[in-house]
Amino acid sequence: MTELEQRCIDAGLKMTAPRKVILKVLTDATDHPSVETVYERAKTIDNTISIATVYRTLSLLDELELVTRHEFNESFSRYEINMEHHHHLIDLDSGAVYEFQNEDLEKLKKKIAEEMGFELVDHTLELYGRKLKKKK
Repeated sequence: MTELEQRCIDAGLKMTAPRKVILKVLTDATDHPSVETVYERAKTIDNTISIATVYRTLSLLDELELVTRHEFNESFSRYEINMEHHHHLIDLDSGAVYEFQNEDLEKLKKKIAEEMGFELVDHTLELYGRKLKKKK
């Protein structure tokens, strides 16, 4: 049983066969798949899964904060397992999403919140850019 499956069970979800397939797709993903991409990948494992099941499952997992739904300034949502804190850098030309962590940035965010009289409890950070052209 995967950690995500256990977290689902702990949250009170019944582990149906379609949900297990969807969780496998999410666990195996190295990208941030859309609903349609999750559906396409799930169909290769179990061709009886419907797109409605994928939508409902992802929505439920998002409500339970087991996955994170991202917009990334696109017309569709992308999903990832909500496991560890990180940020995203989105390539405006290719749409590729790069995950990163930076301890200096973490300290700076806490410092800014404290200077404004707050305790930082949650946040998201998305950076958008284009790859620099290599100088010849």
